[in-house]
Amino acid sequence: MPVTRLVDEHDSPLYVFDEETIRAQCRAYTTPLTSNYPDSLVLYAAKAHADPTVASIVASEGLGMDTVSSGEIRVGLAGGMPPERMVFHGNNKLEREIEYALAVGIGRIVADSLDELDLIEDVAKRREQIAPVILRITPGVEAHTHDYIRTGAIDSKFGLPLESGAAEAAVERAMHASCIDLTGLHAHIGSQVFDLEPYADTVNIILDFALEMKHRYGLNLRDFSPGGGFGICYGESDDPPDAHEFVITISHAIDQRNVTPKPRLLIEPGRSIIARSGVALYRVGTIKDIPGVRTYVSIDGGMADNIRPALYGAQYSAVIANRVSANKLETVTVAGRYCESGDVVLRDINLPPMVRGDILAIPAAGAYHMAMASNYNLVGRPATVLVNDGTVRVTRPRETDEDLLLGFSQP
Repeated sequence: MPVTRLVDEHDSPLYVFDEETIRAQCRAYTTPLTSNYPDSLVLYAAKAHADPTVASIVASEGLGMDTVSSGEIRVGLAGGMPPERMVFHGNNKLEREIEYALAVGIGRIVADSLDELDLIEDVAKRREQIAPVILRITPGVEAHTHDYIRTGAIDSKFGLPLESGAAEAAVERAMHASCIDLTGLHAHIGSQVFDLEPYADTVNIILDFALEMKHRYGLNLRDFSPGGGFGICYGESDDPPDAHEFVITISHAIDQRNVTPKPRLLIEPGRSIIARSGVALYRVGTIKDIPGVRTYVSIDGGMADNIRPALYGAQYSAVIANRVSANKLETVTVAGRYCESGDVVLRDINLPPMVRGDILAIPAAGAYHMAMASNYNLVGRPATVLVNDGTVRVTRPRETDEDLLLGFSQP
């Protein structure tokens, strides 16, 4: 599928998703799980890229979905995702969102705190309904990743810490609650994690806790989720384990404990299902050379469609997509079009000399780009298209200036 044709027909910036890559990534997890831990469910992270079309694809591959808002639940349902395969996360779920989740028959609600556990019970009582609940435990495991996406340490806004006794208090409260069905335990140590050892540590810590809670309060561990957030390759220096290595590490860690009966295993691969299926296409605009300092190459997108470099210092690779590049390279900084000095997408990257109108392609752009996109400077969000075997389908139309005006009341 020539990118020049895609950009000519759908303009730029443009996010292109490849269906076969999405399906291959789903199977990279489901296939080894079928062999190593059949009673399992892989959960697609709606927060990485919420799209009914993608929800439909991952549902057809047998995945479930983890969600963090009623909006993400609705996207999943619109794509045909069975509600019983959906899990509702979040550290501050709104009362109306909990009510909606129960109304549509959500599979599990993850209680993130004692206060939230009480709120879930209150809503369930009012509805005269039993709420299926998993407790999110903070295991105290440090994942080697960016501070903003490290979630398993004690000092985190997420979860019930083991160390403080909050996790045990939550188990006791849930086991005595009349409208709570405590199905299991969940932990999540972070995102974009490359190390395997922290997952094995998390499995052992949570299973130790589960055994203790079984003896004290009769907890029957039917669901066990050691999280996920598995890392992907954004550039040549990244070397994450393959999907099956994460699966085998977790499943073998559970097997070694001889847990009886074995709980259903929930795995949350995070961005690794969708990230590498997406490519961002930009047109090159102004080129500004500051002799002896830097050459800035500006593109027609930036931090409003990819906030990750500004937020996390995320690094990407890139290629000139519309022509065969010469061997000569130059060091440039690719800047976005938005009115912020920090709107830099690629800093000091080696690329062939570019000219206005070139198409710059950035791979591994499928996760946390459109999901975090904004209308900063009142610029419409890009279009997204799905390609498959020579066909192109617009999955989200480009926002126009007229679309943005509709969001305001008129004077």
